[in-house]
Amino acid sequence: MAALGQTRRFSTEEAIARLRQAVHAKAANFYAMYSSVLGGIVTDPALMVVPLDDHMVHRGHAVFDTAVLADGMLYQLDQHLERFLRSARMARIPPPFPVEQLRQIIIDTAAAGGRRDGSVRYWLSAGPGGFGLGPAECAGSSFYVIVFGADTYPASYYTGGIKVVTSTVPIKPPFFARVKSTNYLPNVLVVIEAKDHGADNGIFIDERGMVAESSNMNVAFVTRDRLFRHPPFDSILSGITVQRVLHLARRLVEQGELRDIRVADVTVEEGRHAAEMMLIGSSIKVAPVIMWDGQPIGDGRPGPIAKKLLDMWHEDVQTATDQLVPVPYPEA
Repeated sequence: MAALGQTRRFSTEEAIARLRQAVHAKAANFYAMYSSVLGGIVTDPALMVVPLDDHMVHRGHAVFDTAVLADGMLYQLDQHLERFLRSARMARIPPPFPVEQLRQIIIDTAAAGGRRDGSVRYWLSAGPGGFGLGPAECAGSSFYVIVFGADTYPASYYTGGIKVVTSTVPIKPPFFARVKSTNYLPNVLVVIEAKDHGADNGIFIDERGMVAESSNMNVAFVTRDRLFRHPPFDSILSGITVQRVLHLARRLVEQGELRDIRVADVTVEEGRHAAEMMLIGSSIKVAPVIMWDGQPIGDGRPGPIAKKLLDMWHEDVQTATDQLVPVPYPEA
């Protein structure tokens, strides 16, 4: 540690060199970033930075969303972008560009990353301008996009199943739960609490004692009489992936493998006695839950409906042309 009065001051050139030296190993999975502050795209992870005075950093006044990049296609980009803008309106953050330009920047950044599979995450912030509370001091809203390697979960999540616990972390009030903002402290604490108890994730229970959602995933059930159930979306985030899964599940109703689909309150007792339970989200896709608070779900093994919905999702990513946006990669 430097002695008092001996903290080093760097020139611009030295600081950039230090930033490159400080790049951690996982940054190799960061392929491209757009910053409206810079006005363009960079591919050097050392330059993928956000100003400290951006209100996203010190006030959490920002919203975000993530699209899946699969085989050179952005899956459900427009649906994610629609939710992104809805969150922005609720957070009172005006976009710096028209929606068509935001969309094109996302596509261009995906192309600059050169990856055919991964994730594309984007943020809209109140922007830089100071360290006060309100956005009036900000120079204008900021838009950031990054292309990175997709979040991966252990294969055992799908072959052996997931263990969850009931979280003691207070759930976000409905208004804030429906905004996909960067205020993720409750979500982080849910995961930490679950790991402390030897589980993989936690389940939020609302103030009425109803099943709500997981850390950053939706929760669905299959009852013993083959009813596919999901909590209503009025007090939780409306997951883009689970909305698509609900659509895909209609095929299983038509095939007689499910009796019906019901979006309505699910009590904890009903959830515990389900034949199947699953977590659904853009990163985890569809993963079976086999144990809740130490008690088995169904027969304690991954169920057939979760497996079929996962297979249907993977097929959808490859074949649902109305859900896919091609990325125009530069020619080699």
